[in-house]
Amino acid sequence: MALMWASFVLLTLIALLFVVVPFFKRERIQRLDHNANSELIRIYYQRLEELKADLDNQRIDKNMHSESVIELKRRLLNELSPEKALNSKGNNRIFALTGTVFLITLTVIFYSYTGSQQQIKGWHDAMANLKSYGERAVMQSGEPLTANELQAFALALRTKLDQSGDDEVAWMLLGRVAMSLNEFDMAMQSFDKVLKMNPDNKQVLISYSQVLLMEGSDANMSRAATMLSRVLKAEPTNIDAISLLALIAYERKDWLQAKTAFEVLLASMEQNDPRYPMIAQRIAEIDAHLNNEQQVASAGAVNDSNSEIKITVNLDESLSNKQPENGTLFIFAKAASGPQMPLAVVKMTEYSFPLEVTLSDSNAMVDGLNLSSVDKIILTARLSKDETVVTSSGELEGNSDVLERKNVKEYALLINELIP
Repeated sequence: MALMWASFVLLTLIALLFVVVPFFKRERIQRLDHNANSELIRIYYQRLEELKADLDNQRIDKNMHSESVIELKRRLLNELSPEKALNSKGNNRIFALTGTVFLITLTVIFYSYTGSQQQIKGWHDAMANLKSYGERAVMQSGEPLTANELQAFALALRTKLDQSGDDEVAWMLLGRVAMSLNEFDMAMQSFDKVLKMNPDNKQVLISYSQVLLMEGSDANMSRAATMLSRVLKAEPTNIDAISLLALIAYERKDWLQAKTAFEVLLASMEQNDPRYPMIAQRIAEIDAHLNNEQQVASAGAVNDSNSEIKITVNLDESLSNKQPENGTLFIFAKAASGPQMPLAVVKMTEYSFPLEVTLSDSNAMVDGLNLSSVDKIILTARLSKDETVVTSSGELEGNSDVLERKNVKEYALLINELIP
């Protein structure tokens, strides 16, 4: 700021030189002796007498005499003018002072109307408050940032990045601030910078997915789903990722996937959580869509024969009288280690044992999170009482051992466990 004002002062002084110097320079150049005019006047009268003598002696006529007198007077006036300028010395100083005041006044008025002093002051204030804004935004200390403060925070972050180079935390903060300001292009550009430096930053992957969902196009929803799948592979219980994945499936009208994700989300909450009734209502809405739908796999729908497993499901005779009334049968596969979300799932509301189903990549719930994405799996068949995949007391279940997916083409799965 000091450098800017120093530049203003220097430019003003340079401008004043062009106004003031000409007045004083004229005085220095046009300087004569005080007796110069009297000598000029004496010569003038002497020349008049000579002209009169020439006229009397008829060496010149009257017209030539008159013209010579006029020319003589003109020359005298021109030769007397420097002394007149010398006598106006005091006025020159007044003119120089007046020009100086006028120039400074005009400069101040012009800058006050056209300058950016308020923006410059705001920029300096933003840089001074950068640390305070960061604490309030990240650590939730003090009052939440207002819209104007968010704008100032974004300006300070951009300046810091320009001066200090790429910084993962600063780019992430800028992306989140841009989201709050609905500047989605800026948010995506900021998150792209972070992912170039750290492709596995889970917080940024989730925030980026939120931005893509706000945009709402099919391409961006698919991209968001891919990012969330990466998060769930590394952190299967990440509630934020699961909830966003549920929203994506709901927007795509993939009811089974949406319901499963919402049920996982609901199971992670306490019933006194204010979000609990809303999610339960959303599940009820999805049930209405699924009322007349059944998903039964067939060999002809399999895209990848290496990920296709034909499963024969049977019920232990000792549990035949323990079957839930109007139960729902879920047959699914999940990774032996890693994400607990099913890799492939089939749901049946009408069944009789024994029965045969096929699991494949076509039964995947999330793009990129399917049978082909893992090497070791566990197969499960569960008779549910409430049409959800979340386990509850009194349900029946059967699990396989840990299996090498590539070596399993067929498998006999027995439901032989009563969940206490």
